[in-house]
Amino acid sequence: MPDWLKLEQLAAVAIYAFLGVVMFGISFWLLDRLTPSINLRKELLEDENTALAIVLAGCSIALGIVIAAAIQG
Repeated sequence: MPDWLKLEQLAAVAIYAFLGVVMFGISFWLLDRLTPSINLRKELLEDENTALAIVLAGCSIALGIVIAAAIQG
């Protein structure tokens, strides 16, 4: 059986993926709470603020890199 089909490795991948998504969600929620004067949903969806979308995209990429590095050790 190939290494990538072993049950413990598949379980580890699933757990780490879930952990990464949870950490990313918490980080984004925290970012939303740290900027109370800006309603992110309103600015992005109603006002179509492109600059804010670019900043949030950069933050998302940076958070993803940090979380991936933290999970890999």
